[in-house]
Amino acid sequence: MIHNALYGANTPQPLVGHGSDLEDPSHPGQFNPAVGAYRWNAAPSLLAGWDKSIPVDNKSEWRDPVVAEAYVREALASDSAAAGHNPPAFRSPNGAMEDSFYLATGRQLWDASFITVPTLVIASERDFWSRPENRELLIAHLVHAPIRRLVTIPDATHFVHLDRNEHGRRQFLDALIQFCRKEL
Repeated sequence: MIHNALYGANTPQPLVGHGSDLEDPSHPGQFNPAVGAYRWNAAPSLLAGWDKSIPVDNKSEWRDPVVAEAYVREALASDSAAAGHNPPAFRSPNGAMEDSFYLATGRQLWDASFITVPTLVIASERDFWSRPENRELLIAHLVHAPIRRLVTIPDATHFVHLDRNEHGRRQFLDALIQFCRKEL
């Protein structure tokens, strides 16, 4: 299963593509070496993108506050140095961000044609990360997957797996379970 993935489609992606803080201002199209090996992520940064993609003012209507709190708590707990920062923050490696930058600017870092197993691609309609062009290209390249299926969950966020059931989580889980029961 592949969920909300970038896949090298050259479409505008202001979060991680051209014009983002990941692009070297002196060398457009190149990853910015000033970004460094890792970044510090404070709790609010974990919820900012999720908050923006939820189309209601009261975010608790869309996601359970207990789930959001657990998400933040466990992310901070993943780094023993988190508590030493004010506010607490955890480190995440920027290698994944470099890959994301190049994928968002049209570079093909991996080849889906090498996948030879049944493949489910799940996309969230409100995903801030991937674009429809990414999943279309991915499906087109899955030429050796005996089964390839794309499921787009209407009105779902990037964090659909953490949202409330009525906001896509149930549909996400049902698609995954159905695919596994039927195709594997």
